[in-house]
Order: sequence, then structure tokens, then C-alpha cells
Amino acid sequence: MNTEFESTADRVVIIGGGPGGYEAALVAAQLGADVMLIERNRCGGAAVLTDVVPSKSLIATAEMMEEIARSDSLGIRICDSEGDDSDTVVADLNAVNKRILSLADAQANDIYEGLVRAGVKVIRGTATLADRDHVDVVEDGGTEYTLEASTIILSVGYHPRELDSAKPDGERILTWTQLYGLDELPEHLIVVGSGVTGAEFASAYRALGTKVTLVSSREKVLPGQDEDAADVLEFVFRNKGMNVLSRSRADSVTRTENGVEVVLSDGRRVEGSHCLMAVGSIPNTEGLGLSAAKIKVRESGHIKVDGVSRTSRSGVYAAGDCTGVFPLASVAAMQGRIAMFHALGDAVQPLKQGHVASNVFTAPEIATVGFTQQDYRENSTDIDTVMLPLDTNPRAKMLGIEDGFVKLFARRGSGSILGGVVVGPRASELILPITMAVENRLTVDQLSASFVVYPSVSGSLTEASRQLHRHL
Repeated sequence: MNTEFESTADRVVIIGGGPGGYEAALVAAQLGADVMLIERNRCGGAAVLTDVVPSKSLIATAEMMEEIARSDSLGIRICDSEGDDSDTVVADLNAVNKRILSLADAQANDIYEGLVRAGVKVIRGTATLADRDHVDVVEDGGTEYTLEASTIILSVGYHPRELDSAKPDGERILTWTQLYGLDELPEHLIVVGSGVTGAEFASAYRALGTKVTLVSSREKVLPGQDEDAADVLEFVFRNKGMNVLSRSRADSVTRTENGVEVVLSDGRRVEGSHCLMAVGSIPNTEGLGLSAAKIKVRESGHIKVDGVSRTSRSGVYAAGDCTGVFPLASVAAMQGRIAMFHALGDAVQPLKQGHVASNVFTAPEIATVGFTQQDYRENSTDIDTVMLPLDTNPRAKMLGIEDGFVKLFARRGSGSILGGVVVGPRASELILPITMAVENRLTVDQLSASFVVYPSVSGSLTEASRQLHRHL
């Protein structure tokens, strides 16, 4: 094994090229460090290749199908060549998946080229920690060497959790990374797991025209999300024909002659053509050499970090899904940037977890930031809240939007906006004003005094803030 012992002043070695890794690399290069990034697959990591970019591209196609389905209520008729009503609008999954993989490929290339332009040395291979200051590298071509570093960042992501009783085969029993190999829409997709991943894919495939059964071990879908939002989503799922099996745990999934069979813990059997297993994820920290570097991990395998992404070992940072902070690409990127600013002595503020905006890309979308309904229940004497249904909004009526709402939480007395929830189409865009209000400690009076376009869906935000003013 060769060993590289060059000057290590501000030498940054980054393991993992996902959002946390490549954003950290760009900041470190900008600050003048010698940066090396080791990625075993391609730049962008799972977020670009098998997770965020592919899934949200699929969901974008599903959203278009939803728009087409809703067009009938707006007076638009889809007709065949002879002018007769037709319901032959279908999704070509082979073409959809080819587009998705092409987009992921292009994004990975763009990230790689951006890193190279910034002066980052990108190494294709695997890396493990030898100790606090050294990283062992094995390149794809077989070359082995050791890098010495002043700062190390771990951004190794996670992979789908698999059950022994439901082993994915890539054909009928699938993880979310394997869906993009399908050539045709599943006739009947059984989704096991009603968390964010399961709910998003169940929503998307239903919109694309697949019969969907969602197996949820909890009382309602999206456990941990805002309860009112989860209620709306489950109502929409059921109203649009999805079979939601609540409080139903899957014991096993097996292949049958023509598809799959899911056996539930109460003995019921559900048959379908395909099954998506969405039962959680596992951080890619095994075999990383964490014990050799004396880095502490949680029982789940996630690396312990503080607000500026430091691990338990000085000089070693971690970012992204391997930390278990929030499984969001935006958080991973922020953690990576914060880590580099801190390591290289630039001004930095710790990650404010209470200010993190997140979105569930179902139909309708669910966006949240700051205080939650649970926080309100625990502090109802100090907090006021209002929930405004979107079906009262004039623009929503024009667009045919029937399901959704805007909810705000504010401090009683001062009127400071503490958080909010938006449920509806493009909720991911509408949450930004609330996020800015939370970040900048704006009051409901300040938000309500802001001009909005009439008519607009965002008008519900200022209307909700006006209603809160009367409560304060």
C-alpha cells in the first residue's frame, strides 16, 4: 500500500459525494483548502441517483396526471380523434423511467463538473478511516493508498432496510432504489410502510393509474407528521380508490406464480402484482472505521454530531442521513456547509433544527416548519393557532383545489410566528414565507401587512395571520 504524506495544512478529505459531501467540498475549495472527495458510485450519491431526484421526477409526472384528472371539473374534455370522450390517457412507465434515469445522470455529471471546476479532486473508490488523521482509499482501478488530512467529513448516506421475511428481488419485491427498472406500470402495487417514502410512492403510482394497497402498521398514514395533514391525505387516498390497511403489520412477502402475496400479522393475505418495501433505512456506517477513529455512534448506527456537525472526535465531522438529524437533502447540504465553515475558521451558526422546512411530496403535498400540533397541545396557554381550509380561497376554487389547508402557530401576546403547515398542491413553494417568518421572528401582524397578489393561493397565508391577530 502506498502512502501519501504531503502537506496537510487545510487538507480536507470527504468520504461520500451526496449533498452533504459535495456542498462541503465546494465550501472548502472556496475557502482555499486542498480538497479530496471519495465517492464509490457517482457524485450526487443516492440523493441524485436513486432517491430524491428520481422519486421527485416520478412524482412530477404523477402530478401532471393529477392535473389531467382534475381538468374535467374545469370543463376540459379529453376526446379521441373523432371527438368522443376518451379516458385513454396513460403513463408509459418505460419512457417515464428512461427520462428519470437520464435526469439523474445529467445531474450527477453537473455536480462532478462543478466540483472539478472548483478545484476539488474527485476520487472514484471506497474509503475507510484508519485513525483520526488518516483515510485508507481503494480506487476502482485497484490502486490503494492512505491520505493524511487535517479535517475529515463523513457523508455516507443510508440504504433501504430489508426484512428477512420480505427479501427484495428487484423484479416483484422491490426497494425504492429498484423501481426505476420497471418497464410497465404494476397492475396492483402493494406498498408496505406508510411513512414519507411509502406515502409518496403510493400517491404517485395511484395517480399514474396503478391499483395501490397501502399497508400501514400505524393507526393512520404518515405517523409523526401533523395529524390534521395526515387526516386530509388519508381521506384523499381513500376517496381516490386507494386501499389503505391501517393497523396492519406485514409479516412476510413472497413471490407467487403471477405476482406477490403479503401475509399480515392477523393472518390476512393480500395479493398483488408487485410489492414495494418502504420500512425504513440503515446508515452506511458499517465498515467505515468509526471505532478505529474513536467516533461515537447511536444504537441505530447513526453518527453522533453536534450543531456544527462535529463528531465526538476533534477534526472529524459528519453530515447527512448518516447522522440521523433529518433525512433531507437540504439538511445534509446545510450540515456539510456548516462543517466546513466551522473547520476552516469562518463565521458560522449551528443548525437550527426548529427552523428546518420539510415537505412530503404526495398529492396533496404536506409542508411543515417550526412548531407542531404536539407543541401546541403541550403549550396551548402560550400559543395560538388557526387552520384555514384552502377550499375557501378564490384562486384554489378557480384551480379546482378542494383538499388542503394553511395552519399557523403564533406566540400569544407577542404574535411571533412559531411555525406552520401547508397542505395542498405546491405546498413546498407556499411554506417559504412561513419559514422566513420563523427564521426572522416576524409577527402575524407583519405577515398580514404584506401585500399578496389577488387572487392567489398564498393569500391564505395573510388571511390566516389576520385571523390570528384577533386572537392575540
